[in-house]
Amino acid sequence: MAKPGKRKTEADAADQAAKDDLLAEYNARRDFTKTLEPAGKAGRAGSRVFMVQKHDATRLHYDLRLEKDGVLKSWAVTKGPSLDPDDKRLAVQTEDHPLSYATFEGTIPKGEYGGGTVMLWDRGTWAPIKGKSADDLEDGHLHFILDGERVKGEWLLVRMKRRPSEKRDNWLLRKLDDEYSGSSEGLTGKYLTSVDSGRTMDEIAEGKRAGRTGSNRSGGKKPRSGGRKPGADGPLPRHQPPQLATLADTVPPGDDWLHEMKYDGYRALVAAAGDEVRVFTRNGKDWSEKFPGLVDAVKAADLGTALLDGELVVLDADGRPSFQALQQALDGSASGEAIVYYAFDLLTEGRRDLKTLPNIERKARLAALLPGNSPVLRYSDHVLGRGEALFDAMCEKGLEGVVSKRADAPYRNARTKNWLKVKCIRRQDFVIVGWSRSTAKGRPFASLLLGQYDGDRLVYRGKVGTGWTMDAMEALSAKMRPLERKTPPLDVPKGAAKGVVWLTPKLVAEIAFAELTAEGVTRHASFLGLRADKDAKDAGVETPVAAAAVAEDAAKPAEAVKISSADRIVFPDAGITKGELADYVRRAAPLMLPWAARRPISLVRCPQGRQKKCFFQKHDSGSFGEHVLAVPIVEKEGEKQDYLYVEDAAGLLQCVQMGTIEFHGWGAPVDDVERPDRLVIDLDPDEGLAFEDVKAAALEIRDHLKDTGLVSFPMLTGGKGVHVIAPLHPQADWTKVKDFASRFARAIASAEPERFTATMSKAKRKGRIFIDWLRNQRGSTAILPYSPRARSGASVAVPIAWNELKDHDSGADFTIKDFDKLQRRAGSAAMQGWGEAEQTLPEL
Repeated sequence: MAKPGKRKTEADAADQAAKDDLLAEYNARRDFTKTLEPAGKAGRAGSRVFMVQKHDATRLHYDLRLEKDGVLKSWAVTKGPSLDPDDKRLAVQTEDHPLSYATFEGTIPKGEYGGGTVMLWDRGTWAPIKGKSADDLEDGHLHFILDGERVKGEWLLVRMKRRPSEKRDNWLLRKLDDEYSGSSEGLTGKYLTSVDSGRTMDEIAEGKRAGRTGSNRSGGKKPRSGGRKPGADGPLPRHQPPQLATLADTVPPGDDWLHEMKYDGYRALVAAAGDEVRVFTRNGKDWSEKFPGLVDAVKAADLGTALLDGELVVLDADGRPSFQALQQALDGSASGEAIVYYAFDLLTEGRRDLKTLPNIERKARLAALLPGNSPVLRYSDHVLGRGEALFDAMCEKGLEGVVSKRADAPYRNARTKNWLKVKCIRRQDFVIVGWSRSTAKGRPFASLLLGQYDGDRLVYRGKVGTGWTMDAMEALSAKMRPLERKTPPLDVPKGAAKGVVWLTPKLVAEIAFAELTAEGVTRHASFLGLRADKDAKDAGVETPVAAAAVAEDAAKPAEAVKISSADRIVFPDAGITKGELADYVRRAAPLMLPWAARRPISLVRCPQGRQKKCFFQKHDSGSFGEHVLAVPIVEKEGEKQDYLYVEDAAGLLQCVQMGTIEFHGWGAPVDDVERPDRLVIDLDPDEGLAFEDVKAAALEIRDHLKDTGLVSFPMLTGGKGVHVIAPLHPQADWTKVKDFASRFARAIASAEPERFTATMSKAKRKGRIFIDWLRNQRGSTAILPYSPRARSGASVAVPIAWNELKDHDSGADFTIKDFDKLQRRAGSAAMQGWGEAEQTLPEL
């Protein structure tokens, strides 16, 4: 009779043999004397790891691999994963791979099975959604969650019925709609380098060593290039008083406001300088030790030197911020609560103070800086306009409300009306000034007495007698005991002081209530929690302002710009007047300013309309008005000249008042004009070439830039061409950027001289597309996104997604009459992250 231990050994051996048998096909297809791929042997089941490997074999595809039963179940996804729930990507099931394949990156020799380059493109863990099982794969339907460095959220794999001619099962891979949904190109178009080594496909194929000095941001790792040292690029930023929002009665109307979810948590500023990270409360208390997970997440994100503004929250089981859960996490009464930090502003980056930039540009820089894959460090998204719809959605879901912010406003270290908070229910901060005794056995108190500061005077606001658990009452009682005093700290109505134990006013509580009575006391009050992040003086009287009046006042600087001769026809063929042009620029200002604000600009002025004399102007003549500013720049001859720039909508409108139609910008901001933050390749076709030729050329330029490790974005110029724009971390100087652009353009023109030229000469452009790299030299400009063009029909330069390019018949498909459509597009999933990538200039 076999012994139990022996039976177990035999069972384990049989189980291992069964697992190894799953890899028989994998092993049979490979000659391990020729390929560096690992030999197939099953590993330990249950690790639930997943990875995506970018594989350039017969054709480029992405291999999705999920661990099940100690092997990697594998699918070849032809176009790679898409964040768009409407995209159904073909996923061809391939043979199971060993767990050791999870770290493979390199080349498979030509002639061998799968010969080509393999990049470890993403990695992480996966799990079936709650109530489902990994065994659902056998039934041809898997609903699962990915938690990778790049790919996250809910996904669906569905097996299709196999046709007689098909040797393998075909599946469909689809992203489900959740907080990680986005555009078709939000993954494969954004991440071009290895999540492990930082190398491009070309560098892997060439056998270059890992740890490249390359470009594209990968999996939260900050790129390194040139002389920039890893880690901090400036001293640790100091705490600053945060900008505070004013309570408003309704959401402000208009296109000039962006709207964010109001988080139910603690305000915090996060300062980073390499591996040195501090978490500050709004009042400057260092709470870094309370949030080790956040500190670690910021270190892992490698932000360089930065100061972030945001909110600390704990999410409940439904993914909603819970103030009570945050309280429990901070006082230790709930274990395992995960603190999440939603960043919504960027005050400094490197040694640069960003507070003077428009809010919408600060947010664009913040979105590009954050890794986008951290469960702890998250970007707070927004909508532009349409705030009422967001507010209704927040209230319907039982959330706190929204914060509305002027899109073009700078950051102020004070409470302003450029930020408005609109709450679904009334909630304010109060000071606890005393407690009343309870007649119920075991209850430490019956109710709390509340006050608020009206200036320096503490005013009585009534009582609150509900909203706490017994544990919370005990904890609160322990905090109140040391503050007990004999006299009231404020004037109390007659009868309200009976049986009260008074307290020194130090504890701040957040209270929900129905309304304030005529006497100024709360009705139907409920205790939500203590505010350990606030001082008593912060609990001031808040009276809602009229949002419509605030919006009207906030718009006055732009509205005050008088547009003379508004009836003058500027575009005769379209019948568009100067007033209509000004109205477009006013409404489009939030879209234009992230690209136009605080950047030297050149203007195309046509005082008598586009069909009359037009001219460029880049120097300040002193005639534009107070909102058009000047920055002194040293020119080639060594002399300083004042160059024009704007900061807000009023500046743009003053330019229109002076006859401006087009806005062209430098590739660098006024704060550091010697370091470009973008590379622009302008595709300028010869007369007679079809726009189809331009589109094909743009896609080739994109692919060639990808090969160097640069993510790029297309823009219809409003004319006959397309701009291909690659954002850059402002590190390399003009000489290096110009040299890169020149050699890049000339290499393409040399490879296909019948299609391209890199020479400006008109004679050499015959039948070709000019790859205009000259936009990337100091002093040169390029048309700015959403700028009108002085062309027939009043066309506009418009950013688009790469997968939209095929749908356009001209570079001038949009006009100033299409503003509503442009605004909707700007907030769509397809345009999420347009023009944003943390990448440095690679070597070429």
